[in-house]
Amino acid sequence: MCGRFVQSQAAEKYAEFLGVHEIKIDPLTPSYNVAPTDQVYAVAEHEGDRLLGSFRWGLLPFWAKDRKIGARNINARIETAATKSSFKESLANRRCLIPADGFYEWQVKEKGKLPQYIYNRDGSPLVLAGLWSSWKDPETGERIKTCTILTSEPNDLVAPIHNRMPVALEKDLWAPWLNRELVDPAQAVQLITPYPSSLMTHHPVSTLVNKVANNTPELIDVLETPAADM
Repeated sequence: MCGRFVQSQAAEKYAEFLGVHEIKIDPLTPSYNVAPTDQVYAVAEHEGDRLLGSFRWGLLPFWAKDRKIGARNINARIETAATKSSFKESLANRRCLIPADGFYEWQVKEKGKLPQYIYNRDGSPLVLAGLWSSWKDPETGERIKTCTILTSEPNDLVAPIHNRMPVALEKDLWAPWLNRELVDPAQAVQLITPYPSSLMTHHPVSTLVNKVANNTPELIDVLETPAADM
């Protein structure tokens, strides 16, 4: 599962990193504690161009009767996304890239759960495999773009921390993942390969991240904790 992550950079920085042709939204507030239903940056393809837009985190399939289901759809398991009604259409037709400076997972310890911040060793953004959807509110007529993050079994670095991790894509997979001509969900799933542990690192952080209201750069600072507790 991926329940919290960081998007603290300017839209222009993510756009440059991801080879975006056009930024389609106004800037979002930098967030060190992105939570379900927050607005996040994501990149999708339209007529061959990469566009960076804003999406509500928690996918609403077109058939959803109200917004409540979105909070339950922040993640889609890669093993079942091709067959699950909430995700299969988006997997076929609306895939996206979600940049993240890093993400949080909670490691079980004797004294409770200790949050860990997991990120690329070289400081570059992780590029997470996502799905998006456009949903029309039946009461107001408002059109809302939403997204979800795919998850998979963990690599060797994440495995001691948590039994799931977001699907991160290396650069050579960005274009195939966004390719709108690929409409077979099973083939889309086959693009996914394990993200190399060697590219990643992590460190413990304060439990302040547990509270959504806390959202400052200090959340990703290394927690000075006795080795026995880490």
